Amino acid sequence: MATESAHSEGAELGRYLRARRTQTSPGHVGLTVGAGIRRTPGLRREELATLAGISIDYYVRLERGKETRPSPAVLDSLARALHMDDQQHQHLRELAARAARYAPEPPPAPSRTVRPHLKLLLESLRPNPAYVISRSLDLLAWNPGGLALYAGLDDWPVKQRNLARYFFLHPAARDLFGDWERQIATCVARLRAIAGTAPDAPDLTNLVGELLLKSPDFAGLWERYEVTGRKPTHKTFHHPQVGTLTLISQSLHIEGTPGQRIGVYTAEPGSPDHDAMLLLDRVDMGGMDGMDGMDGMNDVGGVDDVSGVSGVSGVSGVGDLTAPRPAQRP
Repeated sequence: MATESAHSEGAELGRYLRARRTQTSPGHVGLTVGAGIRRTPGLRREELATLAGISIDYYVRLERGKETRPSPAVLDSLARALHMDDQQHQHLRELAARAARYAPEPPPAPSRTVRPHLKLLLESLRPNPAYVISRSLDLLAWNPGGLALYAGLDDWPVKQRNLARYFFLHPAARDLFGDWERQIATCVARLRAIAGTAPDAPDLTNLVGELLLKSPDFAGLWERYEVTGRKPTHKTFHHPQVGTLTLISQSLHIEGTPGQRIGVYTAEPGSPDHDAMLLLDRVDMGGMDGMDGMDGMNDVGGVDDVSGVSGVSGVSGVGDLTAPRPAQRP
């Protein structure tokens, strides 16, 4: 059993090396290509092995998942040969570390509990759209603008509200983002980086399995194995209810949580973007039946025995649109 697990983790390391090798052109690393036709996309195995200063046999074993304990020096040499950036290099190290050890049990799904003070923080950030997301991009808590910003997301049941699922499967997503292709590439890179070091985590495997089945765009990006996402600080939304607005985005890790992050959007006060943001904070969310206000806040988002992207049913409501309202949450 230990051997099978180590081989599985070694295969993940090998897949990553192969993806980086096939996407690295000879010219990019200073090799001169002859006039003949190359049948191999990117670098050949022997070319990479030579650049890294290791034997071709050893590299083949790495790529096939049969060698699971490469030394730090070998990893550094491969990273230099492939011109990896810091994030890609770190991901390579993490994959190698996982391949070198045996994990007897798949990790449990992380808790979806959102602390009460974070829900109060979301309320205090109004009218700035804000939300709390899990590491797999499940929407765990939000204020009115945080949900309204992603047009049509409120049409889905609470347990389906996931930003990756929205980008690839919601019909409104392509129209909402003028740079939709850039957004989805960043999204997949983030999920790839997490899945590479926790490939058996149920919150990731269920989501990835669903998107591989339902979205050819996701499947194509997933196969590329990019783990470096360039998240833009300014995002433009072509919103069907408040028009076009460009907001500054900021994402912050929440300490003491299993990968939860808080996302916040801001705009310069007095600007047209800020005016649109104010309107967004007061958009009436249709289809939000079964709202229960602020009662039971400690229980919201706290389902621990879920798998994949499961959640809780029922969300808090929207009261008087002219008065301050509590942060909405699943």
